[in-house]
Amino acid sequence: MSVFIIAEAGVNHNGDFNTACQLIDAAVAACADAVKFQTFKAENLVTQHASKAAYQKVATGADENQLAMLKRLELKYEWHLQLVDYCQAKGIQFLSTAFDFESLAFLVDDLNVEQLKIPSGEITNGPFLLAHAVTGKRIILSTGMATLGEVETALGVLAFGYLAQTQAPSQYAFQQAYCSPAGQQALKEKVTLLHCTSEYPTPLENIHLRAMDVLQQAFGLKVGYSDHSVGLSVPIAATARGASIIEKHFTLDRSLQGPDHKVSLEPDELKTMVKSIREVEQALGLGFKCPQPIEFENKTVVRKSLVASTAIAKGDCFTAANLAIKRPGTGKSPMEYWRVLGEKSTQAYAADQLI
Repeated sequence: MSVFIIAEAGVNHNGDFNTACQLIDAAVAACADAVKFQTFKAENLVTQHASKAAYQKVATGADENQLAMLKRLELKYEWHLQLVDYCQAKGIQFLSTAFDFESLAFLVDDLNVEQLKIPSGEITNGPFLLAHAVTGKRIILSTGMATLGEVETALGVLAFGYLAQTQAPSQYAFQQAYCSPAGQQALKEKVTLLHCTSEYPTPLENIHLRAMDVLQQAFGLKVGYSDHSVGLSVPIAATARGASIIEKHFTLDRSLQGPDHKVSLEPDELKTMVKSIREVEQALGLGFKCPQPIEFENKTVVRKSLVASTAIAKGDCFTAANLAIKRPGTGKSPMEYWRVLGEKSTQAYAADQLI
């Protein structure tokens, strides 16, 4: 199954509709599978007193608070409808991450998006997780900043929501749903976990791609990787480690002002990343070891056979002195060497003749 590549436009449209369309064009040109935005009403997301993260202060200044910054970066609801149509016309899947209940309802009821993405910051937001699951849609769950216990608790809420339980939500009910065969089956069918490190940019030593293996082993679900590192190496490596989804921020220009531009790929880099991922997954092939048809001709050329190192008369015994091992590999295998030693030759051999 091909890696699903999400070109994360996020808020890199800077609140401008035409820029959002250009980002879609860039994602299409790069041959990404989906382009993803972020849907929120700033006043539903943060309080008036919420400060920016350190990386946001560096990128956008420390004068305004988080509410003011997010207000500038809202993607208007009416634009979504046009962007969905634009994506359909361009042949790319539209995705968006909801950050509040109103926006989630809009994505589901008005846009009928194919799948939902839950960001790392919401993994402990039980009511919001439940609202996602009761839609019945497939979910991509990012696990940045989370312990395995927190991931399991979140999956319990999702399992409960998928099973449409009539009992009241509770920690006990979530655990029951998670441990039930039906809950496990629903999670396997509908949930993909993304490993990520929630730091922008993420230093290489803090990425720990092997955590994808831990997530897969712990929960038995499909896993992927949401990348916040600089450059292309890490998402390509994540593909080689078995990621089923790769998510990467991109922008039209890293020099633009905004919280995420500096940690995003530019269009040509996004195209290179997608191309490299496709090459890697093609090279991964199938999970078994056997000779490939294209190797058969080389097999006889580069392997070796038992040959006479000197002339051997009929009736002579084969010895270490009159046997050699040379190319081509069309004669008796060198694995037969010890069995042949001491046997009498049934014919005469010239030097360098295959035995």
